Amino acid sequence: MKPGDPIERHFRLTSIQKAALRKLGLATIEDLLYHFPARYERAGSEESTAHLAPGSKVTLIGTLSKLKARKLWKSRRNVTEGWFEDSSGKVKVMWFNQPYMASYVPQSAVVKLSGTVGGSAERPYIANPEVAAIPTGAVPEGIFSDPGSRKLKAESSVYPVYPESKGVSSKWFYHALERVFASDALKSIGDPIPSDVRERYHLPDIARSLLAMHKPKSEREAEGARKRFAFEEIFALQISRAKERSENDTLASFPITDAKVHAEKFLSALDITPTGAQRRAIGNVLSDFGKPHPMARLLEGDVGSGKTLVAAASAYAVVHSRPPGRASGTLQVAYMAPTEILASQHFQTFIQYFSHLPINIALITGKTCKKFPSKVRQLAERGKATDISRAQLLKWVASGEIAMLVGTHALIQKSVKFQHLAYAIVDEQHRFGTSQRRALAHKGDAAPHFLSMTATPIPRTLALTIYGDLDLSVLDELPPGRAKVSTEIIKPNARERAYEAVRRELAAGRQAYVICPRIEEPDPEKWNALQAKSAKAEAKRLKKDVFPEYEIGLLHGAMSAKEKDEAMSRFTSGEVDILVATSVVEVGVNVPNATAILIEGAERFGLAQLHQLRGRVMRSSHKPYCFLLPETSGEMATKRLRAVAESDDGFKLAEADLAQRGAGDLYGRSQWGVSDIGMEALKNPRLIEAARTEAQKLVAEDPLLSKHSVLAARVEAVSSELHSE
Repeated sequence: MKPGDPIERHFRLTSIQKAALRKLGLATIEDLLYHFPARYERAGSEESTAHLAPGSKVTLIGTLSKLKARKLWKSRRNVTEGWFEDSSGKVKVMWFNQPYMASYVPQSAVVKLSGTVGGSAERPYIANPEVAAIPTGAVPEGIFSDPGSRKLKAESSVYPVYPESKGVSSKWFYHALERVFASDALKSIGDPIPSDVRERYHLPDIARSLLAMHKPKSEREAEGARKRFAFEEIFALQISRAKERSENDTLASFPITDAKVHAEKFLSALDITPTGAQRRAIGNVLSDFGKPHPMARLLEGDVGSGKTLVAAASAYAVVHSRPPGRASGTLQVAYMAPTEILASQHFQTFIQYFSHLPINIALITGKTCKKFPSKVRQLAERGKATDISRAQLLKWVASGEIAMLVGTHALIQKSVKFQHLAYAIVDEQHRFGTSQRRALAHKGDAAPHFLSMTATPIPRTLALTIYGDLDLSVLDELPPGRAKVSTEIIKPNARERAYEAVRRELAAGRQAYVICPRIEEPDPEKWNALQAKSAKAEAKRLKKDVFPEYEIGLLHGAMSAKEKDEAMSRFTSGEVDILVATSVVEVGVNVPNATAILIEGAERFGLAQLHQLRGRVMRSSHKPYCFLLPETSGEMATKRLRAVAESDDGFKLAEADLAQRGAGDLYGRSQWGVSDIGMEALKNPRLIEAARTEAQKLVAEDPLLSKHSVLAARVEAVSSELHSE
């Protein structure tokens, strides 16, 4: 058995099992070895029969005995009774109306039993517990008092529980991996981490680590193996990023002449004063423009910190530079936003910024050309926007007549050709696939300078990992005059208080958002009353029962581009007083007159999402109000909502959430291309820094990884995943 062998070569699989393995992304024996346990269960844990408290929920590891079904004398109900035993003693167990339980689990098997303790402290029992047999191959070695006994030892042991899919259970993985370990597969699996790196950080080798992941003798051994594989994943990711940065720095870019002079001219013409953080970020960008290779920079700023001003100042400097060796013509800028609403809004913002400094700006939005032809085509010339045809727009972009093109994914369509694209700006870059960003960066006849911007607070460890190929600028100041937001958690019986606060804002001439988790109303036959509110139904209810005297609008992702634009335009102009929307307004939407936001089903949103949504009313000097209306009152959900209510610093919230829950919960795992075990590493800054240092050192010494073939294959796999859509 070899690591690269297909799983089905060594295992007889049904069609259902094949589909399940494909769903889990498992094709080879090596994939199987890297399919790590989601968690470990403990045998002989502190939850034992000797310390049962009535009313507590427990999970115990042990054996069942003397199971017998009988009928109760008075009620004549069926009851199956018996005893559960572990190293500390025994407790009575019973199942009502489940006579099959007497023969369901072999009484000699080791089982995991979960249930609620009843009775008294002197005479406890567990009624109707869930029971799962632990397969023989998964029972940790040495957990019994002696080889002939079925009584568990007191000391702790662990066994793995795997991510499953219909057709392949944890039990299947237990037995499959037993066969793999019994073969010679581990002898021929290469270690991606060089031996000198392992020695420096005291990391076990690959064979020992795989055994410890799947058959740990203790929790400590399992934790050591997880640390090693977390390092391996982050190390490979950092090498991939370091190689990308190394390749970027070999490319030639357009020289941007007199960038500081032009940027200062732009800033001096504004009636606002940039913050110190904005000036530092602009300085970083302009400094990068002076280097012989293209810029690769991430601009990170909290809600309302003024990233667009940094983009505008640097874009102005670019379009006022001439292509090398030409007396005429101009360098071009592309600005890509994740949504049509945001692209249209930025287009209008840039028109305002450049109204006194005429620049030809165009907007192109829409979805893929094949299915959703672009519908919004506008040209701004000397401050006045007019509609133009697609053909005319593309012709002017290709000829260099358009200095700055703002748009969505439409920017990377093959039909969009630039004359001299020198600067590419991507807003909310984590919402785009890597290949989409790369497509934009290769639109010009030279490598354009690249600026990525995000308003999503990203802890430093995550930024260093995911954006390891980019330099980092942080906007850690808000423009002066911004009022501090007031955030309040509203219980279901206090909802009217939130409505009264909204009425006060509306009476003062302000506007409000109401955010709902769903678009459509759930099917009443399939969903209960506690399901999330829908935007459509809530808009009707608010108009009929709560705010009949005010104009209420609706905005959600299922609307057409034209409908979205109309809804947003009416809200921006003040025709609509309350905009009921889904999280489509989460990022960047700017309506300074909106000062109140109600977030229905608040516990359903991620913490970063809540902070972004709250940012919609943190856009002016007017006092903003945010009301969180949860549907449930769970302890964890309440704790998270309280954290939002107590702090308006997005970076602090992100760091706290990373520490408590992990980046996978905060941002979602799939968009980063990092596994659960890699996400765990993000809580360990020292591990991240070590992996980054070693990766940069190795790439500097061996950029092609010619001396590290196993590592090269691992890095290639990581790169393919990052660049796939």
